[in-house]
Amino acid sequence: MAEAEAAQLKEEGNRYFQLQDYKAATKSYSQALKLTKDKALLATLYRNRAACGLKTESYVQAASDASRAIDINSSDIKALYRRCQALEHLGKLDQAFKDVQRCATLEPRNQNFQETLRRLNTSIQEKLRVQFSTDSRVQKMFEILLDENSEADKLEKAANNLIVLGREEAGAERIFQNNGVALLLQLVDTKRPELVLAAVRTLSGMCSGHRARATVILHAVRIDRICSLMAVENEEMSLAVCNLLQAIIDSLSGEDKREHRGKEEALVLDTKKDLKQITNHLLDMLVSKKVSGQGRDQALNLLNKNVPRKDLAIHDNSRTIYVVDNGLRKILKVVGQVPDLPSCLPLTDNTRMLGSILINKLYDDLRCDPERDHFRKICEEYITGKFDPQDMDKNVIAIQTVSGILQGPFDLGNQLLGLKGVMEMMVALCGSEREVDQLVAVEALIHASTKLSRATFIITNGVSLLKEIYKTTKNEKIKIRTLVTADKTILYSVATTLVNCTNSYDVKEVIPELVQLAKFSKQHVPEEHPKDKKDFIDIRVKRLLKAGVTSAMACMVKADSAILTDQTKELLARVFLALCDSAKDRGTIVAQGGGKALLPLALEGTDVGKVKAAHALAKIAAVSNPDIAFPGERVYEVVRPLVSLLDTQRDGLQNYEALLALTNLSGRSDKLRQKIFKEKALPDIENYMFENHDQLRQAATECMCNMVLNKEVQERFLADGNDRLKLVVLLCGEDDEKVQNAASGALAMLTAAHKKLCLKMTQVTTQWLEILQRLCLHDRLSIQHRGLVIAYNLLAADAELAKKLVESELLEILTVVGKQEPDEKKAEVVQTARECLIKCMDYGFIKPVS
Repeated sequence: MAEAEAAQLKEEGNRYFQLQDYKAATKSYSQALKLTKDKALLATLYRNRAACGLKTESYVQAASDASRAIDINSSDIKALYRRCQALEHLGKLDQAFKDVQRCATLEPRNQNFQETLRRLNTSIQEKLRVQFSTDSRVQKMFEILLDENSEADKLEKAANNLIVLGREEAGAERIFQNNGVALLLQLVDTKRPELVLAAVRTLSGMCSGHRARATVILHAVRIDRICSLMAVENEEMSLAVCNLLQAIIDSLSGEDKREHRGKEEALVLDTKKDLKQITNHLLDMLVSKKVSGQGRDQALNLLNKNVPRKDLAIHDNSRTIYVVDNGLRKILKVVGQVPDLPSCLPLTDNTRMLGSILINKLYDDLRCDPERDHFRKICEEYITGKFDPQDMDKNVIAIQTVSGILQGPFDLGNQLLGLKGVMEMMVALCGSEREVDQLVAVEALIHASTKLSRATFIITNGVSLLKEIYKTTKNEKIKIRTLVTADKTILYSVATTLVNCTNSYDVKEVIPELVQLAKFSKQHVPEEHPKDKKDFIDIRVKRLLKAGVTSAMACMVKADSAILTDQTKELLARVFLALCDSAKDRGTIVAQGGGKALLPLALEGTDVGKVKAAHALAKIAAVSNPDIAFPGERVYEVVRPLVSLLDTQRDGLQNYEALLALTNLSGRSDKLRQKIFKEKALPDIENYMFENHDQLRQAATECMCNMVLNKEVQERFLADGNDRLKLVVLLCGEDDEKVQNAASGALAMLTAAHKKLCLKMTQVTTQWLEILQRLCLHDRLSIQHRGLVIAYNLLAADAELAKKLVESELLEILTVVGKQEPDEKKAEVVQTARECLIKCMDYGFIKPVS
């Protein structure tokens, strides 16, 4: 019965295979394998399932099934050839050659076997040639780099070539196999910054996407040494080492999405110990005096990126729990640092804000009340443990810590304000004679006063002290903060003053003809005050930012609705927009909590106020790292205000900066792309791709280039009855290089994602081939590379389409480009052209020159 059913399932699988339903065929063959013990039938089933594996590009499974069939019958010629095909796709050319050699021995007259033998022989020879040339290149590079007498230009070229080689899989493997890690460590030992930087960047490339190499490199270089390199004052070095650590973390945590087999799988069976060790060292860096401000920032960035869950749907938050238990006190120490105290750690302007962001992310990542209670208790113990009547510095640090938490999870900070003595200590520090005490206290009072109950306490107990500080202090930072805190009815007045200082009210356009007419009729014509000119306004804005106006305004925004009216919100939005005018100042605004403060202004208030706040958000989101500017889930709230600026009623600058901001966000994650799609931004983005205004068209096309990575957006391109794909193809033929670059990027990703779009591309316009050839010959390498990727996608999609391309001038273009010597800049371009030519050889349209 079972054998008969197995035979029946085999026939069923064969029918599915003929219908090209390979998944169903695989299922039938797999069921049959469980029912039979007949060796001949088993061999047939494994052989047939291997054929399905080849069709579905499951080459590991195909090779395994073919091997099982060969184990039963070593002369099974079909199984041998199928294993040969699978091994070739897996890059195991020597093993594939042995299999087809056996096939050719069994059937010497089979032309297919003979052709495959020749092709594999050519490929193996080429691989060996490249391997040996790469080995000698690697050796030569290290000789130049380790020779103290090498000329500067040769040294620089060798370093750059090594970095490029390390980023390629084949090159990285050759460096690794040729004792490269030990030689790179010798470069690090030279302590020459340019050589250490080259070594770090090469190691970073070697770790990317390869778990086994990353593990070996981590153990060889050692995490303590990596962290000590990241701790240096040099910003470029610190960032490069941060990238190396991120590459290691991605590979160890499985972010590389590679399939690990055999020796590699055995080598990296458990990476949790290494990841925990990295986390511990990063936490230690936070409180070490030997670490520079730049190094501390990079450690915080790595913790921010890698500890909290990226998706709250994932149940496991064990990394966050571990950091809370073992590192929360260290993070609290960072946010409690007071720059003017002798005990202060080396900091940058962003360090404390990054610490607050990390506390916020960790708190948001907790799943239940017991976990949040535990988090709160650690904070309470840390703060109360600092209070000391005999040591004023400790008291200042305690209040600075509370202030830092209030800039992170506000609910937690508000609970901490209820601790016995906290509010009293803030008011007491206001009465201190030391400016450092006054500054910390007033800053904390600003954050605390945003709750009406706290504001009442401050009014009752602290206003007289605040007024006295305002009168006596010469420190502008303290003056501006006392103004905000002293009176709960003062917010509107302060906001109006700031609008005047920044000239951020609406100015009617002056028509010269009407001015002349008014003068002629002897009417009074108001003239611009000299100090309202842009130069003076810029100076005032710089002074306000330096005095910490952003953090003061951020606290005003948090005030209860009884204090903060819609009119005040509009005024604050105007000021924020004026402060954001210069791109150089936006980092300072983010560091002082400006990004977080703008969100409620963009979502609530007057229509004018919401538009102004949304425009300010666009300016920040266009140039800032969204993870820092809008940490946690807050980044998704930014999308709606930005999309509202795409309305045609908004002015061109608002449209343009909203598109830049959406481009930046859509490049971060698919979840953000999905949010933009759900806010129905796609039709607006497409409309601006038709714009005559060059910059709007560029920005819209760049945004679409990122958006096409989303599956739902791809489905819009696949749908019949629209000209979306035609528009992208035609934009690739534009004279504007920025538009071409973005459009060709979008087309490269679309044609890589769906074979149907490759065929559709050839039908939407008769100019497609001419445009493609122009891209492949473009002077700008990034555009040329994207054109060659599109060509490869078309060649891989369909044999008939490939034949059409080969018969055109494109083959000559690919040959010319592929024959070039790949230097550092052209490496990707030449490699892609060669891959196109290899694909043509696979089809048999061209033959390799012996």
